[in-house]
Amino acid sequence: MEDYIKVNQTIITLIQGDITKVTADVIVNAANTSLLGGGGVDGAIHKAGGKSILEECVKIRERQGGCAVGEAVITTAGNLPASHVIHTVGPVWNGGNNNEIEKLKSCYRKSLSLASEYKAKSIAFPNISTGIYRFPKQLAAETALEALFDYLNPMSVEQATIEQIYFVCFDDVNFNIFRNKLVNAL
Repeated sequence: MEDYIKVNQTIITLIQGDITKVTADVIVNAANTSLLGGGGVDGAIHKAGGKSILEECVKIRERQGGCAVGEAVITTAGNLPASHVIHTVGPVWNGGNNNEIEKLKSCYRKSLSLASEYKAKSIAFPNISTGIYRFPKQLAAETALEALFDYLNPMSVEQATIEQIYFVCFDDVNFNIFRNKLVNAL
């Protein structure tokens, strides 16, 4: 099941399913600071993508010591139906007292900028921080879409490379929240 809207020249599509099966130039991984894989989306991407993703993550760790919250790094996509994986580290929800909203927005902005830098035409996002990091799902959807709309309006030459953005929701709850937010965004 999918829904979509268009912002400037970019189509934003909502999909319910497994992000490791989505064909896109870039798949975004909701990583942890170690970049060594974990549970949820992170574990699924590492498992489906194969060892080449982990090998590149280890090199990034050796070079810069991991990835900070709100930042993003890029690797090969290994066996995934993509060219690259962007690993971004979302914030753990702490009641909103630790600048979590701005850190989550940064995950989306940095991922979009990195995808543009690599001339990606399509990018697929999971629901960053809504699993074990306990970011409230409604607020996470609002934050993600706000960051995305801020990035796409006004459209610049940098953003013009991205023609398709997918929000891939694994569960019914996130899918229905995002669907409602997209409908209300029109």
